[in-house]
Amino acid sequence: MTLIDVTPALQAHEQETCELELKTTLRALIAAKFESVAAAQRKPLAGPLADELVLLESGLDSLCFAIIVATLEDELGFDPFTEAEDVYFPVTFGDFVRFYERAR
Repeated sequence: MTLIDVTPALQAHEQETCELELKTTLRALIAAKFESVAAAQRKPLAGPLADELVLLESGLDSLCFAIIVATLEDELGFDPFTEAEDVYFPVTFGDFVRFYERAR
């Protein structure tokens, strides 16, 4: 009988699962922040928060985005805009989420 060590495979699977859950949780947190800031500022969102939603066409103004970034920094403990070496401004909601995912 040959014993096979499946520990590395299980660890890799657990890590992938954890990373997926973090991405899903981060996306949900960002989406909830967009929705709550929009409601608080009385700015209706132009559509569902899909990856292809262009931020400039989302219905939110610069104050809303500033509030979103500031409150995300408070909750997450980092601000990818100040930590980034290159100047980058996300164009779509999906870009915004990926920018935060990469900064983690």
